[in-house]
Parts: sequence; C-alpha cells; structure tokens
Amino acid sequence: MHFSFIRNIVSDIINILPDSVANQIAAGEVVDRPASAVKELLENSMDAGASEIQLIIKDAGRTLIQVIDNGCGMSDSDARLCFERHATSKIHKADDLFAIRTMGFRGEALASIAAIAQVEMKSKLHDAELGTCIEIEGSVVKKQAPCTCNNGTSLSVKNLFFNVPARRNFLKKDSIELSHIEEVFKRIVLAHCDISFSFYNNGKLQYDLQKGTLAQRIVQIYGESYKSRFYPIEEQTDVVRIKGYVSKAEYAKKIRGEQYLFVNGRFIKHPGLSAAIEKAFNELIPDRHYPSYFVMLDVDPSRIDINIHPTKTEIKFIDEHAIFAILRAATKKALGQFSLATELEFNPSTEIDFTPASKDYIPQQPQIQYNSDYNPFEVQVDDQRGVRAFSSPHYNNPSTGARSKTVERQGFSSKEYLEIRDTEKWEHFFDDKAEPQADTTQEQHSQPPQLQLSGCTQVLNRWIVGAMPSGLLLIDQHEAHERIIYERLMSRNKNRDAQQLLFPVNCSFTAADAEIFSELLPDISKYGFVINELGKSTFVVSAIPTDMSDNELQQLFDQMISEYKGSLMQKFNDREQCLCRSLAHQTAIKPGKVLLQEEMQQIVADLFSCQVPEMSPSGKRILKVLTETDLIGLF
Repeated sequence: MHFSFIRNIVSDIINILPDSVANQIAAGEVVDRPASAVKELLENSMDAGASEIQLIIKDAGRTLIQVIDNGCGMSDSDARLCFERHATSKIHKADDLFAIRTMGFRGEALASIAAIAQVEMKSKLHDAELGTCIEIEGSVVKKQAPCTCNNGTSLSVKNLFFNVPARRNFLKKDSIELSHIEEVFKRIVLAHCDISFSFYNNGKLQYDLQKGTLAQRIVQIYGESYKSRFYPIEEQTDVVRIKGYVSKAEYAKKIRGEQYLFVNGRFIKHPGLSAAIEKAFNELIPDRHYPSYFVMLDVDPSRIDINIHPTKTEIKFIDEHAIFAILRAATKKALGQFSLATELEFNPSTEIDFTPASKDYIPQQPQIQYNSDYNPFEVQVDDQRGVRAFSSPHYNNPSTGARSKTVERQGFSSKEYLEIRDTEKWEHFFDDKAEPQADTTQEQHSQPPQLQLSGCTQVLNRWIVGAMPSGLLLIDQHEAHERIIYERLMSRNKNRDAQQLLFPVNCSFTAADAEIFSELLPDISKYGFVINELGKSTFVVSAIPTDMSDNELQQLFDQMISEYKGSLMQKFNDREQCLCRSLAHQTAIKPGKVLLQEEMQQIVADLFSCQVPEMSPSGKRILKVLTETDLIGLF
C-alpha cells in the first residue's frame, strides 16, 4: 500500500526539454569559449567550398565573431533549416559516418551557437539574384527576409553567452581568449593551404595568408626564420601517407610549442602519435625538451573513427600500432637523411662515394705529435691559492702565474679563460675586482655564517662538490645560480641599470603573443630592458640589464608569454614574482657548463648569502649534505 502510494505521487515526472534548453545544454559541449565558435564557423565555410575566407573578431569574440566566405551559399529553406539540431548535408545514413571527408557533420554547431548568442546570417547562391537574411536570438527566429548580398555566406555571432551570464563570467582576459582564437585559426589554415585566409582583430589586419604550399604557409605565419628550422618528412605506405616537416634537434624547446598533427585535413590530439615523433628524437635533444612539427597523415576514412568527441579533435585508429611505427621510422629517416644537408638542399644524395684508390697510391703513415719533456706525474702547489696543479713547461710562464695553473687544471687554455672572463653574463658575478653588490634582503636578517670548503670540484659539469668539516656538500649549479639571480632581481627589481646594445635585437611574436607582450612591457621595463614596438608583432630590444647576455632574448620572452598564458601571472600581485622567476631561469648557467675554480667558489658564497639557499624558485632542491654517517652507509 505504501509503495503504491509513492508510485502514484512520482508518476509522470519525466518531461521533454524545450528546444531552447536542449540547445543550451548542447552548446555547453560544443561552444565553451569564443574560439570554439570560430572553429565551427570556419569549418562550415570550408565545407561550403570557399576559396577565400575572412575572420573578423572584436573584443576577443565577446562582441563579434564574423566569418565571410565565397562558398556555394544556401537557399531560403536551407538557410532556415541549418539552425535546427542535427540538421546536416553531409550525413544521410549510418554508413556515411565511416566515409567522412568534410570538417563538420554532426549538425549541432549552428544550433548551439544560435542558442547562446545573437546571430545574423546572410547567404546567397551563385546563380540567385537575391540572398536570404536571418536573425536569431536565443534560438528564436526574429527575422527572415530577402536581401542583397555577395555570393557565399556571411555569419555574424554577436554578444556570445548574452543569455548565459555564468558561462560569460568564466571567460578569461581578452589577451588569453585571443590567443585561443589564434591557435584555432592556425590549426585550420595550416591544414588547408589551398584556401586564402584573412584575420582581423579589432579592425587591425593580423594575418593575410595567400594560397600556397605548407612550407609557404608556415613562413607566412611564423616568419622567415622558420625556413631553416625544419626537415621535410614524407612516407607513403598502404596504411598511411605521411607528409610535413619536423624541426631540427637544435631548435627543440622546453615547452610544447608548434606541434601540429593532422589526419585527413583535421587537427587532432593523439598522445600516441605525438610520442612516436618525440621518441624519434631520443638522444638528439636534452631531457624535457620537445621538437616542433607540422605533420599531415592521410588515412582511409573507413579505418578511423572521428565520431568519439563533440569537438572532433580525438580519433581512433584501427591500425594504430602500425601507424605509430611508420611515423616514428619516417621521422628518424628525415632526421638522418637531411642532417648533413644544407639549409636550401632538400633532396640531397644519401649515397656514399666508394671510388677505389689508384694502384700507385701509397697511404701515408700517421704521425703523432707529443712533448717529450712533459711529465704528467709532476705536480706543483700554488702557495697563494692552495690549488694543486699539474706542471708542464708549456704553462710555466711567469706572466701567467698561478691563474694559468688553475686554468690548466680545468682543461682550458689561457685564451679560452680570458674569453669566458670577458663574457658579460659572468662579469657581474665573478669579477675579482668588482665590489660585492648591496643586497637589501639581508638588511633585516643577520649575516649568515661563512661556509668553509676545502676546495670545490665540478662533477659531470652539473654539480659542485666540496668537502665540509661535517661531510660532503653537493650543489646543483643551475638551480643554485637561479636562486641567486632570483633574489637579486626581487631585491632590485625597479630602475635597474641597463646596458645599451651595439646591435639592437628584434623579437617577433604571433599576433596573440604580441598583445600579451605589450601588456607585460611596463613590468618588463622595470628590470632594465628598453623595448620599443617595431611594426606589427615585432619589438626591438635596445638595452638589457647589465648582468645579462643578449643571446637568448627571444627564448626568454617566449617563456614569459608561455607562463602568462599558463595562468601563472593572472593575479597582479604574483606577476612580479613570476617575471623574476622567468628571468632567473633563463639567465642562470645551464647544466653542462664548465666552471672555473673561482666561479664555483663564488656560486657557493653567493648561494649561502640567499634567504632560501636550499630551494630554487621553482621548488627544486639545490643542495644535499652527505654526512659521515651517510657516507659510511653507502659502503
């Protein structure tokens, strides 16, 4: 009786959702930010057979997203029907899902966009006299009437998320949203080099891309410097056809930058295939470095399934293991085949010349040059420095004195030592005549005790090892130098001294990154940089801090922008700290750098003058003390 009563109360509680609500739910999957709407509109234009497409953005897509194409256009009925859910011209039966060559096919994009924005579309067939104008607001058709317009379609999305304020509040700053739009734009234009694209942001032309090859499209987007950064990759098999470009090993980056993988003209994210390319670079690039690539895969549509995600960026392969092996082998082949070629030679001969020598040829016996007076077991002790140095008549020059013995012990000639000493990057930290810099961070702290080491040794060109009264001290030279520079930047972050560059350095960025860099310029200038804007997306650096080298300015600024886009600098109070961390990380000495005895001693002394000598700014351990008990335990 009791259960029957409950069943009567809760009966008929399931309702069919109205179309407007259903469309908003679908929009949450298809359109999560302005960049998603840009992707769907551009794909529709390409499916319409357009050869010229314009993208117009205002306020990072919040105010306006407009796509204009010269495609086939639509009739009056098709223009109205395309905004209905699951209305598509690409799918007629279930089997068509496994033969898809178009970009869009679900029939959800326009319906989802119209549910959360104010949409105006003008479309005209090429052989029609008049076109059709439709205005929709929140899935409700406000107007449909004939109009005069150009051949093709012009679709404007205004006030995105106007009726979903919670979703609008989750949008990031304009610079961040613009970077996402630009990333979607690049994914599409790189895969369709046979179409001309133009991109306008707030009335300014950001990109004007003409038809051409993939190599030409890469240069149009990233600049002339990319001409010499890549090797071509090409392979044809019954399973997959591969074509594109992979970067040279020396241009590997610490961040995953330009990594684009396309299947049948569609950008995809596939960890397995990305790993196939990266594994081909094993032993060629340092750890935690990543190559750039632009690789196109052409696979039989019946052998893949792209209907597994609303954004269509994930794909399943039937022959996944075979494609992985082929892609890795093709990448290795490109790296090996073109590594000895010149920058302009893309089809070098890989054959080796085995021309036999003539009968009269007599090979010469190799000669060995050596110094008969050299005794490797003879040692001398420098009374001034207490440095044990090998003796050799070649280095016993009174003019060089004890320093040449120290240099010899490190494996450097006197000339090489002077070149290192003259490097501006080291001059601030290791100049014997320079007075110690005042550190304001120490004014509120007691003077730390001086660390007594009986000499320092560099192990594997990465760690500084010194003997202490209590045991053995191991220091990571990169992390230690990063901590030293970081605390100096934080204590003297305003109005720093700058050195004028004899030859100013130009740094170029993409359109979205240039907007971010312009936003960061006031803060960057506090550290001694003098930077001015030079044309579109290009900045000229005319002065840098006195203790910095100009060799890697582009990489330094790219890292800053990357951290900003990674939400590490969203809060104003944290921006200063993050900028100092980026500067310290990029300018610190790298693992593998050979250090002189004076340099190691100076790093140790400066490290133990820091407030936090045991941890780097990024949270990594700097030093480790092995006590007598620890050493005994090892044996």
